[in-house]
Amino acid sequence: MDKMWASFIAIGLMFVASFLITYARNKTKGFIRFALSFIAFLLFVPILLYMIVSIM
Repeated sequence: MDKMWASFIAIGLMFVASFLITYARNKTKGFIRFALSFIAFLLFVPILLYMIVSIM
């Protein structure tokens, strides 16, 4: 059951990261674009960890 929740969290974080990247590239410019892209990139660390937990 815990693996299921870990996978749901990973999927949700991946959705947030992809939304941030899409929004940053289509709607923003300059520092805001960099900041949103960097936040999305940082989200991939917990996404990777939750994915590993859900696989093991």
